[in-house]
Amino acid sequence: MCPTMDPRRSGQDVLRCDLCENPGPSMYCDVCHTNLCTACVGEHLSDELIEHRVVPFRKRGSTLTCTNHSPKICELYCETCDGPMCSLCVTSGEHEQHKKIDILKCFENKKAEIKDDLQELENKVYLTYQQLASKIPVQKDKMKENIQKLKSAINEQGELWHRGIDMFIEKLRWRLDKNESNVFSALNRQEDEYTIRISEIKQSIEDLKKLYDSNDVSVVSLYKSKNDRFRRLPAQPVVTLPEFFPHDVNKIRILVKENFGFLSPLSINTEEQGYILKSPGTTSFPLVKTLIDVPRIIANTYIQCLNSNSLHCVCSANNEEFWTCHRDNRIRLYNFHGELVKSFQTKTGNSPVDIAVTKSGDLVYTDLKNLSVNIVKNTEIFEVVILKEWRPFYVCCSSSGDILVVMDNLNGYDSKVVRYSGSTEKQSIQFDGKGQRLYSNLGECPCSCSKNIVENMNLDICVADGHNNAITVVNHAGELRFRYTGIFNPIGIATDSQGRILAVETPENRIHILDQDGQFLRYIDNCGLVAPWGLSVDNDDKLIVLRRDKLIVLRRDSGNVKKIQYCQ
Repeated sequence: MCPTMDPRRSGQDVLRCDLCENPGPSMYCDVCHTNLCTACVGEHLSDELIEHRVVPFRKRGSTLTCTNHSPKICELYCETCDGPMCSLCVTSGEHEQHKKIDILKCFENKKAEIKDDLQELENKVYLTYQQLASKIPVQKDKMKENIQKLKSAINEQGELWHRGIDMFIEKLRWRLDKNESNVFSALNRQEDEYTIRISEIKQSIEDLKKLYDSNDVSVVSLYKSKNDRFRRLPAQPVVTLPEFFPHDVNKIRILVKENFGFLSPLSINTEEQGYILKSPGTTSFPLVKTLIDVPRIIANTYIQCLNSNSLHCVCSANNEEFWTCHRDNRIRLYNFHGELVKSFQTKTGNSPVDIAVTKSGDLVYTDLKNLSVNIVKNTEIFEVVILKEWRPFYVCCSSSGDILVVMDNLNGYDSKVVRYSGSTEKQSIQFDGKGQRLYSNLGECPCSCSKNIVENMNLDICVADGHNNAITVVNHAGELRFRYTGIFNPIGIATDSQGRILAVETPENRIHILDQDGQFLRYIDNCGLVAPWGLSVDNDDKLIVLRRDKLIVLRRDSGNVKKIQYCQ
């Protein structure tokens, strides 16, 4: 009979013992690759010339022979060398100081890792990519709606002008169409990237499922997780849509090009999301809060100032209270009902120049006369920085817990920003890449020493340089990123949770709002701003949940603090 027709060898027959041919072998020799029933195990092991490894049938394939000392069985796994080893490998001395574990333990660990990666891809990463991809059509619709609104605004403004400006209108409409095309191109590229990633993740899931079901130690033990590649989400396009700013029709006698209006530039940037998907953990995305058309006052607080002790600095403590500096030796905490919550005197009795609040809620202030930077913990005041040849002015607290101080030297001809970790100087920022001064100095303008400072969410350091009439922004390494010069005598400066930069222009009684790359977005010039001076944005987590950033604007001349909602 042809062997292929032997019913005992037929694919329809049950598995049999290779020695006695009884069906249903319960054991298996991983070395000889032999099916065995319980009764035949002893007979098989009687051949002492060969090293055997008999395991339950369901665990067949779990024994690995050494590639260097075949047919020795590998019973250990070297975590240092990342490979299996037998007893001869151990005695050779090559792995003497290495970390070793039982190979079956390694097998179990790898299985658990495969299971975790599979669950992460199926239950988290794959779903996240699907959610991100699903947002692209929504962004397209919103962008298209915004473009249509802008076109309507341009048309309405155009109806007030002479027919001779029709050509100029068409030019602006062409720019919008080009912007629309650029945005669609960027979003389409992002959508294609998500589609490719989703396909790759699906394939990885299938591969891991097969690997998880495998009992082949030689394959499973070599598994290396590749989930890190998928955890790093692709950069997303950050689109700053243009806006239309119509001019007053009364200026019709001026050149049409200068007075019809203008579109702010379209900005399409990418924002690296980093390892947002951390394992194990949940996915979190920052809330997107857009600027509202008409900012509104939500709190209006009047504070009594005695004699000439006017307010000159403000810093948010939480969403209900704020710290202030007066022209005396006390620092005060108020609520938005105008009630004094508490106050304390500076350690030296000198008037503080500037104040800031740390992430843990401690207060930091600068003492110009004592040349010191001080921190207030509960009721105790500690001098964390004591200077000799430099004078500390404005200060802010970074997200990492460092303190950033703007200072001038005693002769008034040099200015710099210094980063401190506790009392230790970590960084000094004074010159750009060409050796030019980044900041103005008292020697150039003895009456102006205003250089307010704040750290943005992308770790940029932003300084409102009053004498230079500029916002100077450097990155975390101290390299100049840009200067915004569309502002006269900027005083207060703040940033919000979206990375926007807000700066006071006192002579014009308005606040400039920029994006994190220095692109002008709009003004806040309503809300009864009279001589605005200091700024602070409340970035409490609860405020983010409520979908609002609250801007505190300090009016220096009247002791009036306003809280303004400008985004949602």
